[in-house]
Amino acid sequence: MATTEKIAVTGASGQLGRLVLAELARIAPTAQIVGLVRTPSVASDLMQLGIELKRADYTDSASLDAALAGVDKLLLISSSEIGQRVAQHRNVIDAAKRSGVKLIAYTSLLHADKSPLDLAIEHRETEALIRASGIPFVLLRNGWYTENYTGNAAAAVAHGVVLGAAAEGRISSAARADFAAAAAVVLAAREDQAGKIYELAGDEAFTLSEYAAELARQSGKSVLCSNLTEGGYKAALEGIGLPPHFAALYAESDAKAANDALFDQSGQLSRLIGRPTTPLAQSVSNALA
Repeated sequence: MATTEKIAVTGASGQLGRLVLAELARIAPTAQIVGLVRTPSVASDLMQLGIELKRADYTDSASLDAALAGVDKLLLISSSEIGQRVAQHRNVIDAAKRSGVKLIAYTSLLHADKSPLDLAIEHRETEALIRASGIPFVLLRNGWYTENYTGNAAAAVAHGVVLGAAAEGRISSAARADFAAAAAVVLAAREDQAGKIYELAGDEAFTLSEYAAELARQSGKSVLCSNLTEGGYKAALEGIGLPPHFAALYAESDAKAANDALFDQSGQLSRLIGRPTTPLAQSVSNALA
């Protein structure tokens, strides 16, 4: 994957952005890799990998223009500010067009064009903006991160319960590192990626009951799954400190997962990265270590 192109990644200080940049540095050592971040000092460790850091704020067009000057390929990692994403993404897309970016990759949502999840709305709108921009694009429609669940693994074991509203819906999640590897492969690829849409999900689908059983197996403690109503799960999430708006979105997503809204068995992610996606058992082991 030898390339001398200039590749920029937004959200460099975020969990996904850091992983993408590290993987790019590994598989495309001859590329000019740029991490775009609101406050470069918080990601200064990335400079040790040979990554250039530039200040870029989704809400500051001037900073985006300066950061994207000379960039060939751009990974737009979706903003974490739900409800403000479309306006922020528009600023990045407009700056990319002004700067002559040759390819824009966007981290969208699994089956965004038909997903019933409320989270898909802003992703569909962003995809439409990218199409309308005229910039060649590739869509990385990411499924659920396994870390969305294993991030609370220790608490679930301590309390002996996994809370959710997904009933027996199958969830084809993958580790964040798997999605980062896919993004790096696409950005470093010498073959043309323009117009491609990747539906990215884990090889292994599981239910929340199966996740609870895996926690129990590895911890040696009793862990049960408590399936709540969407409203009950929202209340539980608020009870542990999640803001109401985010609690509502997570509860709505989980409830719709009961009807397999987070299920996909296409295998596109593992084919793209050239290896199986991280098994649930390994993700649980990592979380409990």
